[in-house]
Amino acid sequence: MAHGSLWEDHVLIFTTEFGRPLDARNVTRQLHRLREQSGLPWLTFHGLRHGFGSLLAAQGVHPRVAMELLGHSQLSLTVDVYSHVAPELAREAAARIGEILGG
Repeated sequence: MAHGSLWEDHVLIFTTEFGRPLDARNVTRQLHRLREQSGLPWLTFHGLRHGFGSLLAAQGVHPRVAMELLGHSQLSLTVDVYSHVAPELAREAAARIGEILGG
């Protein structure tokens, strides 16, 4: 609204200040600038996405919810990609059951 007739409505969530699509190079530069300021190691957008999926799995988020958040088309893809977190979750589940059973 502040830019009036200069605003271009592309029905996007993330845009430039004038409503235009973001340039991938600028987004990548900004990601690396923020990453460096935060002291985080180098990572790609894919790595960031994979980390998000791994954190969802590690927190016990239901795979269907993770599938929706990650934009996967099939539940099996989400489960296959993030199954490496399963052994840790299995140990945690066994520990909880042990506590319930008093052991």
